[in-house]
Amino acid sequence: MEKPSTPRQSQPEEDDDSQSSTGESPTALKKSCTENGTCSLCLSRQPTISDLLNDEDLLYMMRIKLDPAHPTVKNWRNFASKWGMTYDELCFLEQKPQSPTLEFLLRNSDRTVEQLIDLCKLYQRVDIEKMLLKWVEKEWPKRRHGTYQNNY
Repeated sequence: MEKPSTPRQSQPEEDDDSQSSTGESPTALKKSCTENGTCSLCLSRQPTISDLLNDEDLLYMMRIKLDPAHPTVKNWRNFASKWGMTYDELCFLEQKPQSPTLEFLLRNSDRTVEQLIDLCKLYQRVDIEKMLLKWVEKEWPKRRHGTYQNNY
């Protein structure tokens, strides 16, 4: 009995300079990206929560806005609960010395910033939504291409 071939077997090697679906070789893509940040891979990559975890100023502002418990304002608990965190997990995070907002973000670091913005819209947290949109528009392009440190 013959084994069917897997897609993994038919893929080119990593160091192969074959063309991508955009018609550019990996070497050309890398050169384009390092020169002007316009390669198709960079343009299509959405920022994840993991990406914004490197911005201390943004994290500080998010913690200030989401950490406090307030009876009428949606906070980190609402966000975490919506994304599947159990009541026990929520209580556990409240007992830890670290910011519960930071813990929530760390546990969801693979989600996109766009998903987080949607959560802000759902809970009508326009303040945080605006911060995130500004970050995506202004800071993400700098960080995505590694030019953030070069600007200082």
